[in-house]
Amino acid sequence: MAIGQIGLGLDFSLGLSFEDQRTLAQEAAELGYQSLWTPEGNGLDSFQLCAMRHDASGLATGIGVCPIAYRSPVAFAMSAATVSARSDGKFTLGIGSGGIYRADTRRQLGIPRRSTLGVMREYTTAVKGLLAGESVRIDGESVQYDGVQLGFRPPPTPVLVGALGPQMIQLGGEVGDGVVLNWCDPERVRWSRERLNEGAAKAGKRPQDVQLVEYIRICVDDDVETARMSYAKSMLGYALGQSVPSERLRKFAYRAHFERMGFTDELGALDDMRRSGASPDEVAAAASEELLTRVGYYGGASGASAAFAGLADGLDTAIVRVVAATPGLESVRAVMRACAPSG
Repeated sequence: MAIGQIGLGLDFSLGLSFEDQRTLAQEAAELGYQSLWTPEGNGLDSFQLCAMRHDASGLATGIGVCPIAYRSPVAFAMSAATVSARSDGKFTLGIGSGGIYRADTRRQLGIPRRSTLGVMREYTTAVKGLLAGESVRIDGESVQYDGVQLGFRPPPTPVLVGALGPQMIQLGGEVGDGVVLNWCDPERVRWSRERLNEGAAKAGKRPQDVQLVEYIRICVDDDVETARMSYAKSMLGYALGQSVPSERLRKFAYRAHFERMGFTDELGALDDMRRSGASPDEVAAAASEELLTRVGYYGGASGASAAFAGLADGLDTAIVRVVAATPGLESVRAVMRACAPSG
């Protein structure tokens, strides 16, 4: 399969000012990118960032993804509908479970323990219905609505599910409009497409009715070691997490995802280094080339586009997620130019 659309992902780790974001949005349009994407944490409001980027560039925008614990379904739908309306339907909402599978996250946010899959089903169903102009009635564990409806009907607004495991990917095909993946090798993309189509079939949808979207991390610098270190730290923040996981937590989220790709032993060895007091730099330096390059790219600009194309094969939208080798706009621009669709 060929690459579909190519988007650009700019996130909070890049330290961009509002003016930087407007400037880069304009440059992305000039370079041929078709959409601009951002994740959301508990910092800047990503709906407002998407509106600002669209205003600066005219490009489609998307959030991939926002943790559901941060907003109610009505709040998600109101914000998504507003950005979709002002951009003439050039907005995609991605929602994900975030860390609600973790007891510490639930305690911090004051939310009860629930089935993660069940909560995502309820939220996705409710948000989709609201954005479609429906009067939503749902009596679930986490969402209870009795005839809630938005005060206006926005343009069609896709709702994607942040997913890694088979059941969540199937849910994105069944209840949502597709999924947003992260840190996948080509085999995992093909496997995810199969799970997505299975979910779509449950709801009587065709494969072309659902989208497969993924962030692909790219870090570019002439100093390959500098690029390697920045990229490795970014990746290991996901694969390893902020602390050594318990046996139970290894079965969830990114750790389980990387172990399904065959990296159980290596991640265990890196955990042993962390237990022994190794620094983040030492752990990053010990990561194998197989682990690092299976799911992304770091190095000189000349190799970035081909690596991205190989990882993007089979996706409906492949997003160049910028990892800056060094602080500043030029490091961001290096990635943008190296993977530019018009290049």
